[in-house]
Amino acid sequence: MHRRILAPGVLAAASLLLAIPASAASYAPGAPGIGDPYYPYYGNGGYDVSHYDLRLRYQPATDELEGTATILARTTEDLSRFDLDFLLDVSEVRVNGAKAAFATSGQHELEVTPKTPLAKGTPITVVVRYSGVPSTKSAYGFSTWHRTPDGAVAADEPEAAWWWFPSNDHPLDKATYDVSVAVPDGTQAISNGTLQSTSSKLGWTRYNWRQNKPQATYLATLAVGKFDITTSTSEGGVPVVNAYSKDLGDNDGAARASVERTGELVDWLSGYFGPYPFASAGGYVPNTTTGYALETQTRVYYSPKQFANGSNTSVVVHELAHQWYGDDVSLKGWKDIWINEGFARYAQWLWSEHEGEGTTQELADYVYASHPADDPFWTVAPGDPGPDNQFDTAVYDRGAVAVQALRNEVGDDAFFAILKGWPKEHAYGNASVADFQKYAERVSGKPLAALFDTWLFQPSKPAAAAARTASIAKPAAPAQPKSWKKIEATNDVHGR
Repeated sequence: MHRRILAPGVLAAASLLLAIPASAASYAPGAPGIGDPYYPYYGNGGYDVSHYDLRLRYQPATDELEGTATILARTTEDLSRFDLDFLLDVSEVRVNGAKAAFATSGQHELEVTPKTPLAKGTPITVVVRYSGVPSTKSAYGFSTWHRTPDGAVAADEPEAAWWWFPSNDHPLDKATYDVSVAVPDGTQAISNGTLQSTSSKLGWTRYNWRQNKPQATYLATLAVGKFDITTSTSEGGVPVVNAYSKDLGDNDGAARASVERTGELVDWLSGYFGPYPFASAGGYVPNTTTGYALETQTRVYYSPKQFANGSNTSVVVHELAHQWYGDDVSLKGWKDIWINEGFARYAQWLWSEHEGEGTTQELADYVYASHPADDPFWTVAPGDPGPDNQFDTAVYDRGAVAVQALRNEVGDDAFFAILKGWPKEHAYGNASVADFQKYAERVSGKPLAALFDTWLFQPSKPAAAAARTASIAKPAAPAQPKSWKKIEATNDVHGR
């Protein structure tokens, strides 16, 4: 038996610890990441956001942004400190009215230490005052803030928020938004949802946008510039707001000929996916040099390059399909990207069939035949592609082939019931590939583990026998469907 001798100071400290209630000892900093293995430091632990109120002022000439973000949240654990994801310069943070200490760490962490620790389940109001020049900020060697000749755009995936508002930046923590932006008269500010009001004072015009349905942080967008804004209502009753930079040059006509069909295409997609889930639809085409499009919720971002070869309704279909698959139902983790991209690509295939330019089966056969067994295409598993391959062509094309294989396995009645029922089942929430498999099995009454494993998880080309069972492969090489080049042109829609 050994007796440990403690110095008086240690005994005093031990006595002090005993005097602290056990609950107080449990307070700890929230994790600097939400737990996504693809992006360990994206999002944060310890709280859940319900609403962002962003009151901004932006000067296009100098790229100066000033803002006050009011974040409504609730703690999910006992917190001594918590993080926000943010890059701009912070002047003050308050938590429930009291000034809080703050510091920066890592690539994009804002550490907030409230005046008093926060017990689990506590409603919190966090106010962050900030300013800066977003184009001067970068993290991990890149920026998602895009300057234009007359303003700027925030739109990217899987991150975009850090450059313009503090957030819990992961799709798992969705929230509603009020975005109020003051810009010089003659300039407009575009964001998600519906325009609630505008007002002008002393040479500045303020635009007040509201997104009243839960929205992932990467789907929040801001565009400032000189736009031609069009408004309409689809035949099905969905309000549509589109915007076009006034300096799109030769791409202007093709952009409008594509994006102005948004209302028609929303109504058409509703026939497959169910009622449109948001209060408005639309898109905007700023004068950027990027090459991608993004399904920013209710207000899709399109690069002018999407229309360099003429009108492109296929990319509009792709991004609008995301309003159900990706926006309404968001992924639980970034590894679940197939539910977003496989189904958005399949929507393009359905549109191809509708337009008489190649059926979904013909497109699936063509993808299968176009990639030999030793093609690296087959080494990417759409069901868990890894962060480096998250937006690989295989996630889109092999992912859509997997959707067709599911359709052939369960039959059209069950397949279209799944297609329409899934957004309703998980409306405004989050779900995983595993959740989708379970749902498809429940609706179809068939075991689907082998099919999902073959088409989504095996890093090899499914054997011809399996492909023929799924009606994917044909003995002779299929001809290229007429729609293929239009669809192929959208392969880099999310490439940075």
